[in-house]
Amino acid sequence: MSGLPSRTEPTGPTDPVGLEHVRTVADAVLYEGYLLYPYRASSHKNQSRWQFGVLGPPSTSPGSFGEEPGMAVQCLLTDPGGTPAAVTVHLRFLQLQVREVWRRDEDGSHTAVGALSVDGVSVLSWDEAVEREVGLSAVPLAEPSDHLYTIPGGEDTEPLSDTRGTPLGRIVRRREPLTVRIRTRATVDGGFVRLSVTVDNEHAGTAVGKDAAIRASLIGSHLILQAHGVRFVSLLDPPTEAAPAAARCRQHRCWPVLAGAKGTAHTVLGAPIILYDHPEVAEQSAGALFDSTEIDEILTLRVITMTEVEKAEARATDPRAREIIDRCEAMSSADLQQLHGLLRDPHAPTSPPGPEAAAASDLRDAEPAPFDTGGAPWWDPASDALVSPASDAVVIDGVRVAKGSLVRVHPSRRADAQDLFFAGQVARVTAVLSDVDGATHVALVLVDDPAADLHDWYGRYFYFAPDELEPLPVEGPPDP
Repeated sequence: MSGLPSRTEPTGPTDPVGLEHVRTVADAVLYEGYLLYPYRASSHKNQSRWQFGVLGPPSTSPGSFGEEPGMAVQCLLTDPGGTPAAVTVHLRFLQLQVREVWRRDEDGSHTAVGALSVDGVSVLSWDEAVEREVGLSAVPLAEPSDHLYTIPGGEDTEPLSDTRGTPLGRIVRRREPLTVRIRTRATVDGGFVRLSVTVDNEHAGTAVGKDAAIRASLIGSHLILQAHGVRFVSLLDPPTEAAPAAARCRQHRCWPVLAGAKGTAHTVLGAPIILYDHPEVAEQSAGALFDSTEIDEILTLRVITMTEVEKAEARATDPRAREIIDRCEAMSSADLQQLHGLLRDPHAPTSPPGPEAAAASDLRDAEPAPFDTGGAPWWDPASDALVSPASDAVVIDGVRVAKGSLVRVHPSRRADAQDLFFAGQVARVTAVLSDVDGATHVALVLVDDPAADLHDWYGRYFYFAPDELEPLPVEGPPDP
């Protein structure tokens, strides 16, 4: 292909942190929504699972609710400059596995049932999933590629017997075969290389019904791309010279971010959800909970307070649910306290990215240092002596604004209709605050509000950004 060198072997290091580090983050994507709290098969919200990265079969009957069969991602790479260059593609997904429980009848035949008790422990029929990974190794950028993969189906049988050895039934696990095509293509764009990777479910035949459609789908699909001889360019924060080419990259149901150690650019994670560059799993997390719409502490406490009957059903629902229940029950008070997390200063200087040979152990050094809270909970304002809303100030148009200052309000940022009533009003500043992301917020009460003193006494304030405020002389507001 014009503009790209041919090659025989890839050159250049891959991400020195290693693929397993990236897979740890990718697993959080893979299993997001796999099984939602309260982790029971009878839970209404667990009747519709597999929310993200579903590539459905290309042909379904009406009403089957099959997802689109394809996804595509475009990444930006540096110009190899005549050096042989290649990319390795890892496609990871879940293959649905139907788990059916069959009861052994007196005549030796078997009947499919929803549940079976074995020595007082329930075994349930349920849909599980099996991790799969296919990929292309060191595909030359100079040549487009097109590969078709078949993931075999199958059926496994597990006998069920009680402690005396009496056969009670069996578990039958079935998987439908899957077919997936991966294509790559690279083009030169403004001194950079735009890499396109497309993934398509090419399941043969027509899936009839919702259950058949999901069984013929790739679930939680995502990509891990590794560059050889070149580096990826961040699409979230591209350098100035790469911004036009980055803006021309198009994504379809898959969004690429830099992955691996901060300061490296040899690995990209293409996920069905939008992430920041170099995403990481919080070190305080004790394990997967499959429900990232909640924080670990809340979910853990909820699991602990489940009834024994609810826990028993969750354990019978899925082996991964059993792991969650057992792990939460085994957590000590110190483990739970750890889930509160850390308060980090977003403005604290970080260590420079360092050489490409930076090890995974250096990751923690590249993060802002946690505050020394002196034993106070991180959410308590007393934990940070540098923060004092009653005395902190912000400079607006060259004027120092702090508690007691008068300002005129010009709402511009929020969509709350109530803000329109504040336009042009004079307000008194009650505090200047900063959030954990470093943004500044100014707390106000309206001067002409008859209930201003009451709002102040209750601590009920209105919050605006500094650029929405006009400083006024302390001796009194000018005429509007």
